[in-house]
Amino acid sequence: MEARAINRYVGTSPRKMRLVIDLVRGRMVEDALNILHFSPKHAAKTAEKVLRSAISNFQNKDEAGRVDTAELFVKEAFVDGGPTTKRISPAPMGRAYRIRKRSNHITIVVARTEERKVESVKPKTASAATEEDKPAEPSKARKKTSSRAKTTAKKTPSRKKASKAS
Repeated sequence: MEARAINRYVGTSPRKMRLVIDLVRGRMVEDALNILHFSPKHAAKTAEKVLRSAISNFQNKDEAGRVDTAELFVKEAFVDGGPTTKRISPAPMGRAYRIRKRSNHITIVVARTEERKVESVKPKTASAATEEDKPAEPSKARKKTSSRAKTTAKKTPSRKKASKAS
């Protein structure tokens, strides 16, 4: 079982938020909460709220009651770009610069660790195994030549032409 939380139209740029979200992807929930709580980045506060919401959603979804957060891990965490509002800033000589205020959408999915173990044990498919076992074809391999040999080969004919002309 899994639960998700989505926060839309967050007022930071997606690039800044991805730096924070990449820290917690695939981690245990308790570790992720500690990382976000003590991170100096401003985006970490918003990401922590979303993660806490995902945990709460999981607990509400579970019929058995409260679930220990030690059993949960961050299954998915991603940031999508939201709408960009455009503003104008005055510039020298009567011109104007455009300011793009970006926003993003954060999605975090949490699941039980039992599901994590099942996902990692899945066997390989037959097509993936055959592609790995095939040796590389030698006909497609390119012969490497040094860059020095190429430059000397180019210079040699030009010297002969110059000596014939004199």
